[in-house]
Amino acid sequence: MVTIYISDRRTRGTVMRIAILSRNRNLYSTRRLAEACRDAGHEPVILDVLRCYMDIAPSKPEMHFKGEACPTYDAVIPRIGASVTFYGTAVLRQFEVMGSFPLNESVAISRSRDKLRSLQLLARKGVGLPNTGFAHHPDDIQDLIKMVGAHTFIAVTNAVVQTLEEKVLFSSDFLNVQKNKIIVIAPEAMVKPVS
Repeated sequence: MVTIYISDRRTRGTVMRIAILSRNRNLYSTRRLAEACRDAGHEPVILDVLRCYMDIAPSKPEMHFKGEACPTYDAVIPRIGASVTFYGTAVLRQFEVMGSFPLNESVAISRSRDKLRSLQLLARKGVGLPNTGFAHHPDDIQDLIKMVGAHTFIAVTNAVVQTLEEKVLFSSDFLNVQKNKIIVIAPEAMVKPVS
């Protein structure tokens, strides 16, 4: 069961306009969120985040959806997939600028999708993590392996989209890494042992 809690006394007993940002209105989770909003007496609308477009203006920021101006929603529930993070968080930021309350803030979504940043934030707060290294240039790998520890593996990621490629190289193979790639080093304990 999905429960929507209203913490602001001014909005109790009033009907809220709630935008649900989702690429597919037919997904069970999206339909269920809309149903829970209606059951709580609110007015949900499902917006395909990629069909939203905005006027970024200091005096009167606007959001449009399929040719129509969007009202200022009381709340926005983002259901933004990883493949549309950049544009989806831009749309959510615009709703934030327009005064809508986001269930999850755009900055939180952006941070959660950046795995390196997530590790850095967790480490800053003292959360126990495996030793993890990060380097840009392949010439730095040997020293990075010394920093991180002997039991490491190397994951080569694409610098543009920041996704893990299929090939995982172990430290003994580090000289085979191609130039112009980001190198991520993490302990072997994070992957299954090679049999």
